[in-house]
Amino acid sequence: MKGDKGGKNTTRSAVRRELREHKSSFFVFVVLRALVIVTLARQIYLGSYESAFLCVLTLLLLYMPSWVQVRLGIELPPALEITVLCFIYAAEILGEINAFYAVIPFWDSILHIINGFLCAAVGFSLVVLLNGDERLTFRLSPFFVALTAFCFSMTIGVLWEFFEFGMDYFFHTDMQKDTVIHALYSVALDPSHSNTVVAIPGIDHVTVNGKDLGLGGYLDIGLIDTMKDLFVNFIGAVVFSVIGYFYAKNQGVRRPAAMHFVPSPKTAGGADARRDNRTGQKEKQKKE
Repeated sequence: MKGDKGGKNTTRSAVRRELREHKSSFFVFVVLRALVIVTLARQIYLGSYESAFLCVLTLLLLYMPSWVQVRLGIELPPALEITVLCFIYAAEILGEINAFYAVIPFWDSILHIINGFLCAAVGFSLVVLLNGDERLTFRLSPFFVALTAFCFSMTIGVLWEFFEFGMDYFFHTDMQKDTVIHALYSVALDPSHSNTVVAIPGIDHVTVNGKDLGLGGYLDIGLIDTMKDLFVNFIGAVVFSVIGYFYAKNQGVRRPAAMHFVPSPKTAGGADARRDNRTGQKEKQKKE
């Protein structure tokens, strides 16, 4: 029992140190955590306990980047860590509790683009980090690494849509948002059953069980939303895969933009050791 407590305390201390390692990401973490705590207090005051639970979940998720760095022994660049923190806050607090998904038409699409970008970064990093292991090292072409990152991102996007469909189907939620359309094309309406597409254009109202829904068109149940989410995920994945391709191609030659989003193995001594190393290199260059 003492050993377990000691291990937990060590991990907790390591997470705290990790949080403070980069001033920029730590500042963002402190600000977002304060905003979430204020939102939590407000939701409890309003009696919205489901939203309060989301706030607690968000607080835990904000610690995830630091916890992952400690447990996996990797270093997240500040730009990547800040993006992840802001993504969590934007999805849970702004999107769910403040209803940005309903108020801002493109909010969901923006987050899916960022998600596609981040997942591609994770897939790319997995290949780079695994290939850095001497036991597993093998030569990979930059195109293959970029393609792997793209496929990883799209797989995560598909799995998320499976999750949304499952929640809607089994628990009657509405994660796959519906879309009002004004034309319908379907072979199911062909009375001859000859696989002929029947078109119904100009739909301006739909009646269900004798009641006009007042939508001004036909209600598409989730399909358009799902395909739109996958498409914008595709955009984010392509953007990072292109950046990652040039990172892999020019590694060691110049410092491409992808370096700000690619984790690296931790060095002994953490930030202080890296700072001393950079200082030593500069002094050596001056002497030369």
